Amino acid sequence: MAAARGARSGGLAAAAVLVSVLLVGGLASGGAAAEIRRQKNVQVALRAKWTGTPLLLEARCMPVLRAFYFYDVDISYIWNFCGHCPKLSYVYYMFVSELLSKERKDLFWDFIDHWKELDRGSECLTAKCCAQKIVEDARTLLNEPLSSIFEFSLTLRSASPRLVLYRQLAEESLSSVSINNSPKQISGHGTGENFDEAAGPSSSEGTCCWVDTGNVPLFNLADLREWLEGLGKLAMDSTEQPELFDFDHVYPRANITAPVAIFYGAVGTKCFRELHVQLAEASKQGKVRYALRPVLPSGCQATSSFCGSIGAVDAVTLSGYGVELALKNMEYKAMDDTAIKKGVPLEDPKTEDLSQEVRGFIFSKILERKPELNAEIMAFRDYLLSSTVSDTLEVWELKDLGHQTAQRIVQASDPLQSMQEINQNFPSIVSSLSRMKLDNSIKDEIIANQRMVPPGKSLMALNGALINIEDLDLYLYVLPYFLDTVVSDYFTPCFNLLSYKHLSNLLLALAYQSRLQSILMDMVHGELSLADQFVQLKTIDMILSLYQDNVPIRFGIIMYSSRHINAIEESDGTLSVNDGEDTSILITRLFLYIKETYSTQLAFEFLSNVSGPIEFPIHKSRNGEDYYNEDLVEAHHVEGAFVDSLLSSAKSHPQDVLLKLQKENMYKKEAEETSHFVHKLGLYKLQCCLLMNGLVHESNEDATMNAMNDELPRIQEQVYYGHIQSHTDVLEKFLSESSYKRYNPSITGKSAGKKFVSLFASYHQEDSVFNDIKYIQSPETVDDAKPVTHLLAVDISSRVGMKLLHEAIRYLMDGSDRARVGLLLYVRSGSSSPILLLKDIFDKTISSFSGFSCASYKEKVLVFLHELLKFYEAQPTPASSDAGDWTKTMMEKVYSLAAETALPVDDYKAWFKSFSADTVLKGMDKVSDFLFGQLGLVYGSNAVITNGRVFIMNEGEPFLSNDLDLLESMEYDLRTRYIYEIIEEVEFAGVDPDDLTSQFYSDIAMLVSSSMSVRERPSERAHFEILHAEHSAIKLNNENSSIHIDAVIDPLSPTGQKLAPLLRILWKQIQPSMRIVLNPISSLADLPLKNFYRFVLPSMDDFSSTDYSVDGPKAFFANMPLSKTLTMNIDVPEPWLVEPVVAIHDLDNILLENLGDVRTLQAIFELEALLLTGHCMEKDRDPPRGLQFILGTKQRPHLVDTLVMANLGYWQMKVSPGVWYLQLAPGRSADLYELPPKLIAIDSLRGKLMHIEVQKKKGKEREELLNAADDHHFQEKMDNKGWNNNLLKWASSLISGDASSKNKADKITDRKDARQGETINIFSVASGHLYERFLKIMILSVLKKTQRPVKFWFIKNYLSPQFKDVIPHMAQEYGFEYELITYKWPTWLHKQKEKQRIIWAYKILFLDVIFPLSLRKVIFVDADQIVRADMGELYDMNLKGRPLAYTPFCDNNKDMDGYRFWKQGFWKDHLRGRPYHISALYVVDLAKFRQTAAGDTLRVFYEQLSKDPNSLSNLDQDLPNYAQHTVPIFSLPQEWLWCESWCGNATKARAKTIDLCNNPMTKEPKLQGARRIVPEWIGLDSEARQFTAQILGDNEPPEATPPPSETPKPEDKDADQNVKDEL
Repeated sequence: MAAARGARSGGLAAAAVLVSVLLVGGLASGGAAAEIRRQKNVQVALRAKWTGTPLLLEARCMPVLRAFYFYDVDISYIWNFCGHCPKLSYVYYMFVSELLSKERKDLFWDFIDHWKELDRGSECLTAKCCAQKIVEDARTLLNEPLSSIFEFSLTLRSASPRLVLYRQLAEESLSSVSINNSPKQISGHGTGENFDEAAGPSSSEGTCCWVDTGNVPLFNLADLREWLEGLGKLAMDSTEQPELFDFDHVYPRANITAPVAIFYGAVGTKCFRELHVQLAEASKQGKVRYALRPVLPSGCQATSSFCGSIGAVDAVTLSGYGVELALKNMEYKAMDDTAIKKGVPLEDPKTEDLSQEVRGFIFSKILERKPELNAEIMAFRDYLLSSTVSDTLEVWELKDLGHQTAQRIVQASDPLQSMQEINQNFPSIVSSLSRMKLDNSIKDEIIANQRMVPPGKSLMALNGALINIEDLDLYLYVLPYFLDTVVSDYFTPCFNLLSYKHLSNLLLALAYQSRLQSILMDMVHGELSLADQFVQLKTIDMILSLYQDNVPIRFGIIMYSSRHINAIEESDGTLSVNDGEDTSILITRLFLYIKETYSTQLAFEFLSNVSGPIEFPIHKSRNGEDYYNEDLVEAHHVEGAFVDSLLSSAKSHPQDVLLKLQKENMYKKEAEETSHFVHKLGLYKLQCCLLMNGLVHESNEDATMNAMNDELPRIQEQVYYGHIQSHTDVLEKFLSESSYKRYNPSITGKSAGKKFVSLFASYHQEDSVFNDIKYIQSPETVDDAKPVTHLLAVDISSRVGMKLLHEAIRYLMDGSDRARVGLLLYVRSGSSSPILLLKDIFDKTISSFSGFSCASYKEKVLVFLHELLKFYEAQPTPASSDAGDWTKTMMEKVYSLAAETALPVDDYKAWFKSFSADTVLKGMDKVSDFLFGQLGLVYGSNAVITNGRVFIMNEGEPFLSNDLDLLESMEYDLRTRYIYEIIEEVEFAGVDPDDLTSQFYSDIAMLVSSSMSVRERPSERAHFEILHAEHSAIKLNNENSSIHIDAVIDPLSPTGQKLAPLLRILWKQIQPSMRIVLNPISSLADLPLKNFYRFVLPSMDDFSSTDYSVDGPKAFFANMPLSKTLTMNIDVPEPWLVEPVVAIHDLDNILLENLGDVRTLQAIFELEALLLTGHCMEKDRDPPRGLQFILGTKQRPHLVDTLVMANLGYWQMKVSPGVWYLQLAPGRSADLYELPPKLIAIDSLRGKLMHIEVQKKKGKEREELLNAADDHHFQEKMDNKGWNNNLLKWASSLISGDASSKNKADKITDRKDARQGETINIFSVASGHLYERFLKIMILSVLKKTQRPVKFWFIKNYLSPQFKDVIPHMAQEYGFEYELITYKWPTWLHKQKEKQRIIWAYKILFLDVIFPLSLRKVIFVDADQIVRADMGELYDMNLKGRPLAYTPFCDNNKDMDGYRFWKQGFWKDHLRGRPYHISALYVVDLAKFRQTAAGDTLRVFYEQLSKDPNSLSNLDQDLPNYAQHTVPIFSLPQEWLWCESWCGNATKARAKTIDLCNNPMTKEPKLQGARRIVPEWIGLDSEARQFTAQILGDNEPPEATPPPSETPKPEDKDADQNVKDEL
């Protein structure tokens, strides 16, 4: 390898000579060089819809600067620490001591202090200098690689949406104030312009900074000082204080009870410094709670410092997306022949990177040595880039193409650059790759690795944790993951977390053995927990059925009484004696008697007899859930079943046995113990469940069989490896390996909304609440370090809080050797002396707990607290008038308990005398600030914080001591054990041994665990080390990096196209260690890549080095092929919705040889919206299909709306950055369901995914959301002008101030009034200039044949900017309405990759959700269709209750019989006599479509079929025809659609529409066929083109090129390519 590189570098001079010879000898003669320089480029940019945001303010909002807010770790120690887990020594001491001694810093505020002076950055005269200055200052605050991540984030502009959110809040802050009418309030600083929503708040009358106090905005220093000096004088209403959010920057150590002051301003402006300094000082004094929201109002740029407005006036150009130029199949000619008459001036194209290798040459170095041959050398480079574009290879050339590619990459001097060059320009490079001589060692290693990983599979892991690379998103996955890894992953190399846990120690109380036939037939164990809801006893029939079918399961049952469970809870968890026997206890006793006396099988038959003849009426509980009233099942029913079961085999009369059982209380104790056992396990919450080898499942037959099928492979594997043998107790083995002793889905469930907080920041405060916490522990373990710390946040004025406190004391009394408990007691409401006195008693008693070392004394303390809580809970809440008497009673009880437990009574008497309510309240203020200010808990909540995991107590959901034990076990097993094992090995050299206490170690475990828990990390891991990496891998080592990237990549795959540039920039910016194993497909049948690709990433070069402008990153394709037709696709992150806004040329059909003198084709896309998606569930029911949500602000609650699909309860909305509120829509949704408004903050480019659970209102449980009887009423209420007309519209006024929709509606009113009747709604889709041309013709043909109002609906995704410019003018001129609609492809639905197939899918897959709910019917008309009849006739047609109506294919053109695939093979068998319909025209009864869930059904069929590449060839057509047995189709009369390809000329005269179907026999181009087939087409085309030319500013209609010949040229190579269009 080294020799090869030496030869390459040594041959540069020879290369230059070679270039000269080639050019002089051949290329430069006869003007050939000029011909080569004709090569064309393509440049693409993507900008945000919102106006520019200042780079300096973005820097302040970077997550990196907030990282220490969560972690507060000096990263330099982490680097030393990470990766050296086996060598635990002084490094660990340095790391830990730094954590425990360093005072917390919030880098956000430190950064502000750097830039608050106006002369900061005064030496910078360019944008690039300012950007570098910002990064330079960040490097003084951040260590590597955080500083590199900061730079990368800054150039990504990732914080820009946060500033847009602050703009929205700033606008709302000023919206209620009439600034112009308040001269006193505007004596601010600077100069301003008029308010402009598009650019955010303006500096109205000179206001660039202001302070929002919730009542009166303060615009200058004098007003602020006046307000601070007399906070009470302004009569401020506390309820009007401005709202703070989680994302707000609150000044450190602010007083949580102080008035809120929100400062809107930009660092670097003249007014910022003095207001900030005043507010910061007031915050330190506890006068205010100061929050800063960075905003630079429009008009204030001139008042900001030298670098303060960089980026504010330029569009925010984004990166982190891909652009594809795919070689387009041109089987059917679909090119528009309209000439481009005008251009749009755009910025100059990006300079080409000459340092990249091209076919073995590095032209930057050649030019350095031969600058006089610049023109010739560049011509030669162009020739190399474009002369060998290939989209096909012979079979023998494909044989080793993947291996040859891997060889080219690993042998390159810069392998990452080589991989990027190959897979992003593959059609230009493939020919040279196929001619390489292959090194067999590389091929052999690749084949060897593919025995362990599938060929072509790509994987990537960061420090061992797998990253999802299928949907590569810099903003959602990569950047946050890197930041998280850098800050918190310092223990990762030492871990291997367990993720599969089992419930343990389950008693097989009552079991019987099934007839098992082999070793596997004795290894699946099932237990059923049955409550007193007797309908569940029907499960017994399932058990007996499975038993009789010899299913290999051993069953047992655990029966319990919920009445007895309630008695246990009311008696503090003790096993009380049940005075009155309920029927559940009776059934259990009788079952036990039969089992012991007769047989297990007879006992089960008794249970079956109990449930068999009885019907149990369903009732509603208070929370709306179904339950079966036990009182309705009388004891004589149970006794009758007992008698019936024993009649045939009883030794004495069953009635005598009953009397004996009742008299002697036989089996009563055992029956009650089962209830106690179920209570301890927590299973009573499920009422009835199945436990399969310790795992919890539902108790129906399907769930049982599925659970067994899941378990059997695991058992088979254990048998195969010899871990299970014939004598092994399988159940004991599984439960002893990994298990828990309690079930609580709120703690263990994957779907639990887990919240984690870091305790570092609070711990390191100067006056930290941790200094006051005294921990209590189980008496026998007080001297031991505790890896688990429970912090209990308890509102002692609430019953829930006192219950939690009592359970914590029981938990310690039961014994815990791994955990300690710290109490954070506060009072939510009221501050009466008895409550404060109780807190004081607790605090001082616990302080005495830590003051004595005697275990027996500590045990007495716990007993004292336990008895005191029992006494307190039994007392009624004292009234204020009775406080004195209650206090006296409390004192007497304390003295009594102290005497009983041998605690010092005199100490308590002294404490009572010195009691001060003010002192207690002051201490609670500090606790409240920690809980609600720093940790962000909801005020008044009760919570357990276990090593950083927050578990909130909910009213009505008991949390017992057993739950604390479960929480301890889970957190210890999953996170803390490994941390603690490492800490135990630390050698604390130089530390006073007296300081190495158990509390020291416990604190470290708590802090490090909480830090690591803040971001949940993937548990899925891959073992890359087993792969060979000697010959076929890229290895880049950086010994100083704590980040290691492992990857397996197929370089010739779409994933490889994305990963190559990403890995390259990560190596440049962060320099992690990398080991990349190349995994190409060994045997290819076709070219793996048929496109050019660019993944757009930012750099410092995006900032101008000549002025203050910011250009932004772009995708640049140099020297693209001239004669190949290309189609452009934008590959953006899932949450982005983008559209082209500047594009002169047809991006669907790019033919660069038609550019003329234009060197570079340029296109600009815009981020139209971000996606808010979610899944909505209804508890214990299917998703609430059709539920409607609305989204907006407090002032405008309905800006966007949508409905919930049945598929996974999925829903989506388009949003912009800002603060929004989601709620149920008025009408049936809000009438039936309950959901409080949910605040949603969109402050990043990641969008947001939400999980929402709704429930029906009391009394509405049985009402259906979609009710056919309400259709007529619904139609009246939800007319097109109703609330739902805003479906999926972009709330543009919040971003760009665009009110175009309203203006367009006003302009067309007059023309629309001339049309009478019900509006005809027509839906269509077009992509490319030709189909947009057809679309205009279709519009005209519809309008000319009807006098009714018409509204057109167009899929927005693929329309060109020109069409979107023309269509509003066309609507005004011709008097129709239109709406642009869109729906983002759901992530869970199988995706299509070809643009044409995506367009087809949009025609059918989202009909129920893409239109407003008020729309009742719509007709789809293909863009290339000409209408010859009144579409109102079709619109009014009765569809006979069918949701869809299509026209069947004609069959009278006999020449096409060989192409009618539906009359043979699969389709003939599947249709079973039903017609196969054409998709060019169809009617959708949207009301019926939604009501019957037709959309959900079609998506299910699509998901099943689309994964087969040979299925759904014509997706939009095949899918409804395939599903018509389930989603019925009404067949329209044949005359409604005629096309020449399938219909004979005899029926053409009766045609009501003519479609320009592709002809698979002749493959005639569209334009040629249109002119020949439809006489009126030419006139309509001329009219549409003249109107378009007039709107776009052309003086004359664009000229068309001469019509092509009647038949396609046989020698045209493109004619042989296979592409499908609609038939």
